[in-house]
Amino acid sequence: MFKNLSKNLVSFLIILLLLVGLFGIASEEGGLFDAPERVSSRQLVEKINENRVEKITLTGNELDILLEDEERVITRKEADISLFEFLERWGADEESVKEITINYEEEADWGWLTTLLIVALPIIFILIFFQLILKQAKGSASSALDFSKAKARLFGEGGMPKKDVDFEDVAGLEEAKEELKEIVEFLKDPKRFDKVGAKIPKGVLLTGPPGTGKTLLARAVSGEADVPFFEVSGSEFIELFVGVGSGRVRDLFKKAKEKQPCIVYIDELDAIGRKRGAGVGGGNDEREQTLNQILVELDGFAQDTKVVVLASTNRPDVLDPALLRPGRFDRKVILDSPDLKARKKILEIHTREKPLAEDVVLQEVAERTPGFSGADLENLTNEAAILAARKDKDEINQTDLLESIEKVMLGPERKSHILTDKEKEISAYHEAGHALISSLLAETQEVRKVSIISRGQAAGYTLKMPMEEKKIKNKTEFLSEIAVLLGGYSAEKIIYNETTTGASSDLEKASKYARKLVKKYGMSSLGPISYGGEREHVFLGEEISEEKNYSEEIAAKIDKEITKIIKEAEKKALKLLKENKEKLEELAKVLVEKETIEKEEFEKIVNEK
Repeated sequence: MFKNLSKNLVSFLIILLLLVGLFGIASEEGGLFDAPERVSSRQLVEKINENRVEKITLTGNELDILLEDEERVITRKEADISLFEFLERWGADEESVKEITINYEEEADWGWLTTLLIVALPIIFILIFFQLILKQAKGSASSALDFSKAKARLFGEGGMPKKDVDFEDVAGLEEAKEELKEIVEFLKDPKRFDKVGAKIPKGVLLTGPPGTGKTLLARAVSGEADVPFFEVSGSEFIELFVGVGSGRVRDLFKKAKEKQPCIVYIDELDAIGRKRGAGVGGGNDEREQTLNQILVELDGFAQDTKVVVLASTNRPDVLDPALLRPGRFDRKVILDSPDLKARKKILEIHTREKPLAEDVVLQEVAERTPGFSGADLENLTNEAAILAARKDKDEINQTDLLESIEKVMLGPERKSHILTDKEKEISAYHEAGHALISSLLAETQEVRKVSIISRGQAAGYTLKMPMEEKKIKNKTEFLSEIAVLLGGYSAEKIIYNETTTGASSDLEKASKYARKLVKKYGMSSLGPISYGGEREHVFLGEEISEEKNYSEEIAAKIDKEITKIIKEAEKKALKLLKENKEKLEELAKVLVEKETIEKEEFEKIVNEK
């Protein structure tokens, strides 16, 4: 406020000084205007006697003199005498005066206007200045009062129009939709639940991996419910000053109770709902105060309060246990990656407004995208549309969609990255090794495409798809997958008797699988014991206090088991590739020539050989 006040004061003083200066300059002789030269009475009479004066214009007591050379000069006579008396007194020749044209003009009365300007203008500027000061002070005061107001966006009943999304726009989340339909029905017809003594949950927590549709599902609730819908992000509660977040929480729930029945949706709840006391140092910070206020507000709901709180997060493991107990967020809705059937429905939704060619088969696209989330599939269809537009086509065909799958998974083609002949050959043998091991082992995924065209960070890639989607994997599948990952490494070893850096990513993944087999899944000779699985994004405080649940002796045994699994997988891959070296060389040869082998051609080469 004071900064803006001083800024306005300086601006006002500068403008005032400029106006005073301009007024002074304009009022001076020869100031801003090209004013004629002022001469004395004696000089005027001398010019008259020399017959150099052609015309005199008298305005009041001011004399405007036009000389013979078109030059103009001015002078002033006494107020109490006439022009002729003035000239005679100063010795003007009577005959010369008669030769001069004399005009008389009325003098304009500027007295009242000058007075008005002199008096009124400063007053007007002072009034404007103080008005600006008061306006600034009022704005600062109101902004200070609004600082603790909730920044939630209200949809419906006096707020923004509801988003045009309903449950029909959400595919593959049938169980989650059923859970949320109950919430919508309760808000529309609470008596139906009251008569059987049913109490609707105060809070519903949507959890699942990123991109699975948590926010979309919440927006669908907004579209389905005929009640006000408050939407706010968890990060919008947090500010620099302690107490602002809790004030915004109080204001949000106050507004919600005034609009009940209604829905409050908090996106990214983990921004304010993390476990308390996990960090080093005191816990009296802004985030914890905000969390405490949310807990208090949830407890403060009376049984007849018709406010339902929805929240979403992809990190339910970091939430404070107090949030998840019954009476607060006591209903959890799990959203998982869509299966084949759901992926096809999602693709149909995202291609409704896109022109598709007759050759498009969304079933095939769905089959090639296991593990894709709803957001990935939306991105895929958008990339296909961009690709079609880049080729100046009016429709999206199947080729655009299939190419977009690889772009989303691996990145765009690196056309500027041209491999040397030697690198191309190494990459061909490497990818052929992966593909061949995958086709020879049981419990492996089907090879759909092999390519040595660079995408993203990869010099080549082998695209594999599962024969059927599974939620449970056995040890044989893990061991086969590790062998497939080591197929490229082993192929380089057989052909060149040395390895390259191209296998670094494969080795990292294989080691990760082997470690999980031993430590997490109990699939080793150490027995069915979990040795503290790998934890990601651990809080600093927990990491300091956490201890291993196994000894150094067990740690050494774990390392030996991991090494044993990797070595056995490598031995299996080397054995299979040596036995099928002719197939390996044929695949590599075709890859060098064509750069890409599709499923049909790959199976033909492997079966013929």
